[in-house]
Formats: sequence, C-alpha cells, structure tokens
Amino acid sequence: MPGRDTTLYGGNTTCLEVRFESGQTVIIDAGTGIRRLGEGLQERNGMGPAALLITHVHWDHIIGFPFFATGLKPGTELLVDGHPNAMMGLQHTLDNPMGGGYFPVDIEDLEIHIKHLNRIARQPLELDGAIVDGIPLRHPQGGLGFRLREGGRTLVFITDNELADEEALEEYASFCAGADILIHDAQYAPEEMPARRGWGHSDYEAALEVARRAGVGRLMLFHHDPARTDAELKAFELLCRDLAEKRKWDVTVEAAREDAEIHLGGDSP
Repeated sequence: MPGRDTTLYGGNTTCLEVRFESGQTVIIDAGTGIRRLGEGLQERNGMGPAALLITHVHWDHIIGFPFFATGLKPGTELLVDGHPNAMMGLQHTLDNPMGGGYFPVDIEDLEIHIKHLNRIARQPLELDGAIVDGIPLRHPQGGLGFRLREGGRTLVFITDNELADEEALEEYASFCAGADILIHDAQYAPEEMPARRGWGHSDYEAALEVARRAGVGRLMLFHHDPARTDAELKAFELLCRDLAEKRKWDVTVEAAREDAEIHLGGDSP
C-alpha cells in the first residue's frame, strides 16, 4: 500500500511490463501500477499492438484497468488473454451489469480496440515469435501463471500461488525449469504459513525451493503483503539470500521493487 513505509519497494498492486526483442509489448495484470505504466507508454510515443495477460480477476490485479484504458491513444490495439474470466473482470471494473456503474466511462465508450483471445488456458500463445505458456495457480477461484520465451531466454511469472506440498513444488519446478528469472509469490515468512494455509500465497523459503529445483539463476520475491514495510521486506530479502548461501544454492535473490527494469543478461543502470 502506498505510504511513507513503502517508498523503497513501492505500494502499487500487480503490474509487469515485458518488452520482447521483437518490439512486442506484453503487460501482465492490471493492478494500480498499470496507471503509471500507461503514462510511460504514451511518453514513449505509444505502445503499438500490445497484449494484456491477466493472472486472475481478484480486485488487486485488475482495479487499475479503467485508468489505463482511458489514457491510451484512440485506435490502440489491445489483445487480452490469460484467465478465462479476464475480459469479464476487466469489463466489470468499468460497468456494473446490475446497473449503477462503477466508473464514469463505459467499456463501449473506449476508443481502443480490445480483442479477447482466451487461448493460454488451453494452449501456448504465440506473440510475434515469442511463446507464452500458462499453468493453473493454486489460489482461491483459480488463476494462471505464465512462462514467456523468446530467443532462448525465458521469464516465468507466478503470483498468488500456494506451494503447500511436495506435489506443488514439483509441478511448478517443472514448469519453471531452466528459466533465466522466476518472479514468484512470496507474501509470507515461513513461520506465518500455518495460520494462512488455503489463502493461496507462498512464503519465501518455498519460492526459493522451487527456484533451486528448477535450476533458475535469479528469483524475485513478489506480491508483498500490504502490511509489510520497507524494513520488513529488506529483512525478507536478506533472510532468503542467507538461506540460499547456507544451503550453497546458486540462486540470486531480490525482492521486487517498483520501477525496477531488468534485462535478461544484465540490469539497466
């Protein structure tokens, strides 16, 4: 949550921009962070055709969509895919099917072209030479995680996912195998999990274990708890790094930070 205690890691809800070498823009989730992303895209002279992938339709992952969609240039093409209910969820941030409305602008009034593909839940999606695969999430009402591949480089994004048992660890390690970077839900500390079983989130130790089994070289701890302060998140990061070092696991660990820009093969300044 935004505030003086979240200035280091950020306080907006989920939104990730992926730019492929081909120039294709992929946006994952439409939390409050997508508003600023939309502003940035317009400053870069628009984004061209883009894909918006929705992991699931809980409010913190879609609530920013109206402020993003209304700021795009007329005629912008937007492909929507991910969770089968993705388009319904995005529409409901603008329109209330029971009447009354949620936002001053209806989805029919948007001057952009939205195409709902609804493909990734059933089969891989090709986007300008890149491939996106999906995997079901262990989260209330379900969801999808994504594996994005282009030119021998792979990024895996899995949030709102509970690594509760050996079966889950093996399933997701197989999906993540050989990825360059894994961004995974790590909302809790291991000691917090017994009271939070069934909530659909993981702890940093479980996320680290998946990264190790998958042979992933870089792990980003994601989906920070709203009550977590910068100091607490820094402690999580250090504890997880220390755990990897003690176990002699070759995994680089960091907590996700708002506005961080990562290049597979090296960070930007």
